[in-house]
Amino acid sequence: MKVLASLLGAIMLFTFGASSVFADMSELRHATSKVVGTPYKWGGTTTEGFDCSGFILYIFKQFDVKLPRVSKAQAKVGTAVEKDQLREGDLVFFNTDGKGISHAGIYVGNGEFAHSSSSKGVTISKLTDTYYAKRYVTARRVVTGQDYTNMVNDEH
Repeated sequence: MKVLASLLGAIMLFTFGASSVFADMSELRHATSKVVGTPYKWGGTTTEGFDCSGFILYIFKQFDVKLPRVSKAQAKVGTAVEKDQLREGDLVFFNTDGKGISHAGIYVGNGEFAHSSSSKGVTISKLTDTYYAKRYVTARRVVTGQDYTNMVNDEH
């Protein structure tokens, strides 16, 4: 009987909850979720494959935000943001090769960022994951005002 009740509950949650899950998702989170799983491709800027900065360009182009092509240059635009002040849409940067900024992602809230990982493709990771926490360098806010409002609203 418990199994049946659990199954029924799961069916109801799936049936009635699925649309509300997407309704509560921001435009940015929705845009990134559509490409999660896309493979990593060095130099890639399309859904055929992304590198980290190409992924950022692809997502931000949907919101008419122009950015430089490579992560080192992306880390110089906008304004610096402290880690404890991050908000959805901020760019986060990492030193993964020991030579300065070499990886980037988009902060999507709740301590998570979307990025194109060379081992996993487009994925969501936590800033507190040991690998990324040790390599975190900086964050930049590149979207403000009405552009920011459009990016984080939940009307899609």
